[in-house]
Amino acid sequence: MLKPVSQRDENISRFGFRFDRGGTHLARSMMLDELRQLLLQVPNPLATELDFATAIVDDNCLGKRSKRTRQLTLRHLRGLYALDPSIPIYRAMRYFWGRDPDGQPLLAFLVAHARDSVLRSTGRFVLEKPEGATLACKEMQEFLEGNSPGRFSDETREAAAQRILASWANAGHLSGRVPKTRLKATATPGSVALALYMGYVCGSRGQTLFESEYVKLLDCSVEQAIELAETASRRGWIVCKRIGSVIEILFPNLLTSTEQEWVREQS
Repeated sequence: MLKPVSQRDENISRFGFRFDRGGTHLARSMMLDELRQLLLQVPNPLATELDFATAIVDDNCLGKRSKRTRQLTLRHLRGLYALDPSIPIYRAMRYFWGRDPDGQPLLAFLVAHARDSVLRSTGRFVLEKPEGATLACKEMQEFLEGNSPGRFSDETREAAAQRILASWANAGHLSGRVPKTRLKATATPGSVALALYMGYVCGSRGQTLFESEYVKLLDCSVEQAIELAETASRRGWIVCKRIGSVIEILFPNLLTSTEQEWVREQS
């Protein structure tokens, strides 16, 4: 039975979060290499869905062998990242993409996590692994089965586990081949700013923004996240005001007036 969509989920879906039961990781990983190449080939931050479709399918900017493969690539990238400047979460990722190149793996991962329920379901399982611990594909398969008993065939579960581990490795949380080893991901000013933005549109404010699931995905402490947020603020990307223990975070570059109204509605 499908889990009913909550009012909160319905509200933040307007920002580009997705809560459908499926997920691109049943077919592909987070496709970081393809996303990087695509955004190099289509550098305009206001590029539309049609612009991306033309680049991928018609111009074959990603070098795929067949039209069918190009169409599937477009579909999967849209599923993970939207590729539409009218979708706030994509537009926010794109804002930081060129400004913080070192943060691109985590920027992409944050959005993929918000839009893919299969990847999202593995968050706590991976994050709770201590640095240096190993994580085998079999363990991920067992987790997926325990989380959704009987949902996947053995073949689908194994393939999904491999893709999920690859995405966590792309983001910097794992390394190696089989088994993978838990690493500490490297947070950056842009990735922290995007994580705070995501927490903000989900209803968090002040200090609690630094305790959200999105900041936790960055593997950094609250203190480190605050320091990186202040760096992002000095660069003019966000507004971070701190007086003693009181912190205010604002996103004048990332939210339209309509989106600000959506945020107020949730409050």
